[in-house]
Amino acid sequence: MSIAAVNTRPLSRLNPLQRLGAPVERPVLQLRSTQDDKKKILFVTSELTDLVKTGGLADVSAALPRALAARHDVRVLIPGYTQVMQCGEPIRIVGSVMSHGDLPACKVGRLDMPDGLIIYVVICPELYERDGLPYGDEHGNDWPDNPVRFARLCMVAADIAACTAGIRWTPDLVHAHDWPTGLAPAYMHWRGLTTPSVFTIHNLAYQGNIDMSQRRALGIPMEGCGPERMEFYGALSLLKAGIAYANRITTVSATYAHEITTPAFGCGMEGFLSLKARQGLLSGLLNGIDESWEPQSCQHLISPFGPHDWAGKRANAAHVRQLFGLDEGDGPLFSVVSRLVHQKGIDLTIAVAETIVERGGQLAILGRGEPLIEDQVRRLAERFPGRVGAHIGFNETDARRLFGGSDFLLMPSRYEPCGLSQMYAQRFASLPIAHRTGGLADSIDDGVTGFLFDDATVESYRRAVERALAVHQKPQLLNAMRCRAMSGGFFWSHAIEPYDRLYQQLLGGRREVTATI
Repeated sequence: MSIAAVNTRPLSRLNPLQRLGAPVERPVLQLRSTQDDKKKILFVTSELTDLVKTGGLADVSAALPRALAARHDVRVLIPGYTQVMQCGEPIRIVGSVMSHGDLPACKVGRLDMPDGLIIYVVICPELYERDGLPYGDEHGNDWPDNPVRFARLCMVAADIAACTAGIRWTPDLVHAHDWPTGLAPAYMHWRGLTTPSVFTIHNLAYQGNIDMSQRRALGIPMEGCGPERMEFYGALSLLKAGIAYANRITTVSATYAHEITTPAFGCGMEGFLSLKARQGLLSGLLNGIDESWEPQSCQHLISPFGPHDWAGKRANAAHVRQLFGLDEGDGPLFSVVSRLVHQKGIDLTIAVAETIVERGGQLAILGRGEPLIEDQVRRLAERFPGRVGAHIGFNETDARRLFGGSDFLLMPSRYEPCGLSQMYAQRFASLPIAHRTGGLADSIDDGVTGFLFDDATVESYRRAVERALAVHQKPQLLNAMRCRAMSGGFFWSHAIEPYDRLYQQLLGGRREVTATI
């Protein structure tokens, strides 16, 4: 794995305060481009923060096209869920596609966001307009027709690329995201299209595996059912379709790109992904965050603050304590802003909570997820009243105030392809304590902008928490780490560089992509 060096002076040779130093200035990017230079890029995704969100995929799908807009004409294709159709913005019909197998005929609408982002909407009420979430009902049960729902999305993407959807805009490149869009590069290939495609794996654990008997219903030819294509242990994998047929495969961090080629993280696809890596087709490109994560101007915060100005951070901490029913005080405040699922290591946090409380700390937890883990979190709060508080659910304002008010963010994820919470936390001067995996390893400088631990075990995690508690007793070091974390600037305005190089390469440019394995 090659990762572009950022620091020219080895950090290990400096003492902690020298390593932290002054805030690093953000480089100024030159984003000028003429209309003629811009290429037409179609993003295919199953969720978008503006309209419907279940996780980080929605954030990336909303932010990356906007960040690329100065260089390319980027438009988004998304299913017409109830939330999309009722978003309050007008949707006008601009195209239509015919039925194919079990995929019903549908219309294509165009939705223009206030900031200029153009979104194409697959309008098919029988598939998408239903109560619940994008992938299942309000109880978390997957929709049984998900293969048809997302195959319909993918075939519309292929129709747009093939100029058969009636839309007077044809992409030069199609960029598909995660298993719901994995068939898009495949359908394009089976039609003989030469339009290049990129497929991004946001989380390899979600694979969209279906029974081989569904092949005809989804319009999958026999050619697609071999082990070098979609076949996966006797079934078919929609995610593997994207890996097999896209011109390039990316993941959302360089470390995760390496990890998924190993048995520990490969989810049964490590051999196939290792082959793609050896062919130079697999890249790890770190995600970013949007410019709204600015503590000096964020409207969600109780009080703004900046480096060396901690009064506002204390005001947010006081609000968080009140909101979560915690005792007043000035001890270390730890936070969790996460989906409450096994992957996120919530059980490990529950195990170290007693250490936090015994050492004078407090813990505020915000999130929702698996019912069993939600119950465990509730019981933890009942066990330590005034010291641990929990809200089952999520809203943006409370999340931002947690980042802004806490001293430390807990992220003991067993695996984390990229992670965005650690970037949000650092911008808001909350030092992440995280397992050294995936994007956490790539975005946290241990002992400088946060704390990393090597093993996803209670003991390894507890030692990192104790290191953080020790730093909290040293205000000069704590504030230096806060300032360095705030200066990191993992903004999309910087993160688009490797994406742009990748697009240029596929579209005939000569620039190489960094952070490949």
